[in-house]
Amino acid sequence: MSHRHAIPSCLPHPPSFFVCFFISSVLGCLEDYPLPTELFSLQIPHSTAQDPIAHCLGDSTDMKRKEPPKSHYKMDIEQDRLSSLPCPVIEQILQHLPMKEAVRTSVLSTKWRYRSSTLGRLVFDHQCVSARNQITFVNIVDHVLLLHTGPIDMFKLSNRDFFATSDIDRWILYLTRSSVKEFVLEIWKGACFTMPSGLFSLKELTHLELFNCLLKPPSTFKGFRNLKSIDIQHVTGAQDVFENLIVSCPLLERLTLMNFDGFTDLNIDAPNLQFFDVGGAFEDVNFVNALNLTVVAIALYDHVPNHQRRSPRNSGNLLKFLAQIPCIQRLEIQSHFLKYLAAGVSGRLPRPCRDLNYLSIRINFSDWEEVLTAVFLLRSSPALQELEILVRPEEEPAAGRTKFSIKDYCNHPFAQLQLVRIIGTSNTQPEVDFIEFLLSNSPMLEKMTVKPASVNCGWELVKKLLQFKRASANAEIIYLEP
Repeated sequence: MSHRHAIPSCLPHPPSFFVCFFISSVLGCLEDYPLPTELFSLQIPHSTAQDPIAHCLGDSTDMKRKEPPKSHYKMDIEQDRLSSLPCPVIEQILQHLPMKEAVRTSVLSTKWRYRSSTLGRLVFDHQCVSARNQITFVNIVDHVLLLHTGPIDMFKLSNRDFFATSDIDRWILYLTRSSVKEFVLEIWKGACFTMPSGLFSLKELTHLELFNCLLKPPSTFKGFRNLKSIDIQHVTGAQDVFENLIVSCPLLERLTLMNFDGFTDLNIDAPNLQFFDVGGAFEDVNFVNALNLTVVAIALYDHVPNHQRRSPRNSGNLLKFLAQIPCIQRLEIQSHFLKYLAAGVSGRLPRPCRDLNYLSIRINFSDWEEVLTAVFLLRSSPALQELEILVRPEEEPAAGRTKFSIKDYCNHPFAQLQLVRIIGTSNTQPEVDFIEFLLSNSPMLEKMTVKPASVNCGWELVKKLLQFKRASANAEIIYLEP
């Protein structure tokens, strides 16, 4: 997840300059001093009660006794520079530091003493734990939250060595007292973690990201009214849970679903949705209300032969799919989803995709229905500028007709097509015919990049490419070694 921060007008350089300066000139001096285990004692000693964060990092006099060879004069100058930084600059520096280093800054000066305890963005990952001490990951999260004051805008928990425990329930309960805007929980080890009901009380959420979790909202859950972005991967939930989650987020703009379980129909009712990225085993996809959707990437992982015969509802999938997303600008058809779209395909599409300018298709050229579907899609995309073809060669040819002429189904040029990439070709006749078809019908083509699946077919493919007629005099063909 990427976040952009506004750079205050007082900065002569971007925040990264100060982060590098800060780490090299000051934290480097403290690198050999691990956080003392006293930091993570629930009882803060009375002698340091007024400055708990300084206590966390050890007494400053003791640090001076242990410091590596470096002049006191130089150290004082560096501390003065840090003390004179404006508050917005200090905040920018702290946001770019790992949590462990951000806490250490409390000993730098009075101005820095309590800054780390007011951080609005809390990220707990592998950088929080040092191999040189016995402090546990749970202790670190517990006590950062214990000492924290002020609002929390973002909470992220992602440590690949951390097993999900009931401690997460306590942390989420703590977050319900703050207006958290972004929540990220990634469970990399252990069983699927059941999300506590407290998560569904975070009413101010604008971004939700979950990995390896089980969703069971309470019956009182009315939705996330401010949520704009959802990214859930390896998540389990019932069909009604998934549908209610989507429909109860009226402001939702971005939705990412990967490797889900518990539901097989993707019924998307999200009037403000603009970005949709899905990869998994599903039977059907319907955009009930998604007229603003412009970017779609769909990968159907679990393919069954003769998928189009599984249910009557699958007839005319391409027509139905494109009719539901009339404003599509960028479309990626991955894995076996083209086979799904090929179910019931016939004739010209009644409405062209006038805004579609980028198309990526993973296709099995031994399946004439997939090839025909791709041709229909190309024919109905008059604004297409960039095309990517990813060859999927592993399947047996489909039953029925296996030979046909592309020209019988598409005889008009692709007036706007400029860039073409064909990856994984094995120099089979259907693949070569398709390449020739594109070259002879793309008058604005600037570059075609071809990368074969293996070196065995490379030279023969090159000879054919050089012989093909090109509609564009400026078309450049680039051959990439596999």
